[in-house]
Amino acid sequence: MSGRSDKAAPLAVKIVISGGLGVGKTTFIGAVSEIEPLDTEAAITQVSVGVDSLVGVENKTTTTVALDFGRITLDPSIVLYLFGTPGQDRFSFLWDDLVEGALGSIVLVDTRRIEDSFPALDYFEERGTPFVLAVNRFDGAQLFALDEVREALGIGPEVPVLTCDARERSAVRDVLAALMDRVVHQHVTGGPAKAGAAAR
Repeated sequence: MSGRSDKAAPLAVKIVISGGLGVGKTTFIGAVSEIEPLDTEAAITQVSVGVDSLVGVENKTTTTVALDFGRITLDPSIVLYLFGTPGQDRFSFLWDDLVEGALGSIVLVDTRRIEDSFPALDYFEERGTPFVLAVNRFDGAQLFALDEVREALGIGPEVPVLTCDARERSAVRDVLAALMDRVVHQHVTGGPAKAGAAAR
């Protein structure tokens, strides 16, 4: 006997969580991670004044300056490694390294600052990366029908658009499951997803 276990190692899947400043990426990962999440939160200082818009998130005092990281086991055979991107345009140079090797992405949306979603959407559409759109619910924010959000962002019907509360583990798991379905579907059908970039 070799002493080695015949149990197969779980499949490791890299997933990227993206979106604008203050959209809830750190919260999303923290709500579901089975390990202590790694974050690179730093205080928002005067240096960001005139550079990072805080309209709609005026009470935000910290921001991610490099990445967030967490891990969740979906089932014994699949482990998701979650990487959150920084939301500010001035840190976009980090995205290529964070996205390298990722099977898919979740783009979080804050309907109070919906225009902040375009850089992430354009980025993943251009790369052909499978993604889903998750509209994060914020207390006091106006609710919109998902079809209205889809139309406002020019997203094609093949991209799932969901609502979630990034604070709730079950809601985050549902979004991750929807992304995995999308990744599998794109793998089976072949070719990159065709989203609504050309319509914008």
